Amino acid sequence: MALLVHLLACAFGLGSWVAVNGLWVELPLIVKTLPEGWELPSYLTVIIQLANLGPLLVTLMHKLCPGRLKERVVIYCILSIGVLSCVLLAFFWDKTTIVAGASRSTAFFIITFFLSLVDCTSSVTFLPFMTQLPAKYITTYFIGEGLSGFIPGVVSLAQSVGIAKCVNSSQAAGNHTNGSLWSSHTEYLPPNFSTEVFFVLLAVMMCISLAAFAALNRLPRTFELSTENLVLDTVASVCYGLENPGAEADGEGVKRPGEGAAPSKPLSAGPKHSVYQMTFIYFMVVWVNCATNGLLPSVQTYSCMSYGSLAYHLSAALASVANPMACTIAMFFQNRSLVFLGVLAALGTGFGSYNMAMAAMSPCPLLQGSVAGEMIIVLSWLFFTGTLSYVKVMVGVILRDRSHSALVWCGAAQQMGSLVGSVTMFPLVNVYGLFKSGDFCSTQCPL
Repeated sequence: MALLVHLLACAFGLGSWVAVNGLWVELPLIVKTLPEGWELPSYLTVIIQLANLGPLLVTLMHKLCPGRLKERVVIYCILSIGVLSCVLLAFFWDKTTIVAGASRSTAFFIITFFLSLVDCTSSVTFLPFMTQLPAKYITTYFIGEGLSGFIPGVVSLAQSVGIAKCVNSSQAAGNHTNGSLWSSHTEYLPPNFSTEVFFVLLAVMMCISLAAFAALNRLPRTFELSTENLVLDTVASVCYGLENPGAEADGEGVKRPGEGAAPSKPLSAGPKHSVYQMTFIYFMVVWVNCATNGLLPSVQTYSCMSYGSLAYHLSAALASVANPMACTIAMFFQNRSLVFLGVLAALGTGFGSYNMAMAAMSPCPLLQGSVAGEMIIVLSWLFFTGTLSYVKVMVGVILRDRSHSALVWCGAAQQMGSLVGSVTMFPLVNVYGLFKSGDFCSTQCPL
């Protein structure tokens, strides 16, 4: 029975962020089809921020009507919406409509909003439900949440998106034109399986999560309601709670469902910090979430696609894998030194600055057309995501150990940083056109 519950808890956690993670790793293939093209990631960052309406409503219900909101009902609803949305995405992701005289991916945006709503809301409903089981099963649940980022990345790598070659258009026409007029263009080789199949696989994973939740609900109630030792799992809970800015703001992850608001008291004995240290901690929360959830994701296409679609594919897939890896490292190797975290944040900011600089230089970034350039941009995105993910986890742990109110302000700081980042980049990318796209093969860059 214990092994069965572990497996079900892991499968249940799989449905937490698998949909949004799947969308991000599939973007290298999607941006070549949808009319928004390289601007698509900036739209997604704004849509995901709008989807925080779900956690906000759940939070308000818990505060205004304690005990009235049933997590089981909400979880059944959001997982069902997730399954339906993934199925609809497989059929309608590339359908467009004319809006204000331009072709827009209306269906993709609407379905993406509901998928984001599912994943954002999972952060304030899945964990409270899991606290009804002994603490040892919560760790298994967080393993499942880690797999929600790891599996889509691995599947995307197996899909082999981004393999391309430069084709001389004159040769393709039979060499009837003058050699001086020859031009090259990028020809993408077909992936091992289509985007539709990928979205169906996401739907299957959501179905597995839904089935696991239904099975957990039907298990004999032989487990005691227990939240003891939850502090031992603080790293994992904070790690995946921070994936959704503001998701932990109601503090439900540390209370049993139906409880009233907990008093602001330390969750565990932790060191006291001065006003300046707390200011620095909250500054890191705002900045790290601003960079990882708003600023850089909006321009990932511009920083990578100039090196080729393969570089973009690898950076998106490996960055998705880097987050659960950083969280796993944080579970075993914890360093709460503010000096260390500040240095690590600066290092991650350096990688992010390089990525932003390459996006600004698009379509002619440094070392374009070289293997070294491709390797550097992929590794830069990998280390950017990994280092700042570790900082997010440890800063969240520090605030979680301090008090409940500190964690509430942490959620507010996360939301503010993510919102500022996405709102700042959207007009720069889509209105003012500060970032330029180009074809990897046909763009002529100065030596």
